[in-house]
Amino acid sequence: MRQTRNALIIPPRLNHPIRVEEIDTSLAARQTLVEGSVGAITGPGWHAFLNDEADFIPLPPNARAEVLIREAGVPLEETVSGTVVFLGNAHDGGDTDIPAPLLRLAERLFNTALAA
Repeated sequence: MRQTRNALIIPPRLNHPIRVEEIDTSLAARQTLVEGSVGAITGPGWHAFLNDEADFIPLPPNARAEVLIREAGVPLEETVSGTVVFLGNAHDGGDTDIPAPLLRLAERLFNTALAA
């Protein structure tokens, strides 16, 4: 059974809009969104999924996702690259819709309206 959730998607290119989109949460769908092997950064109540091979392949840096992750309280030691997909993290480890506080933070940081 396929499961869908509302995700916050932040493309690396500044001319591509940040958006909230209902996505299939399967591994294959995530691999398509991040253009390859999927890694995760976990914050309080959320996960950011990104290409975990970005150091080895030429993906553009994603300054907006990096800022959001840091402002959401997760210290980073590396640069974030490629498209980043944010989903909520359920207590049982499953995916949930993007948490409202993270969505509001993104709206404030990037001066854009995002409806989930």
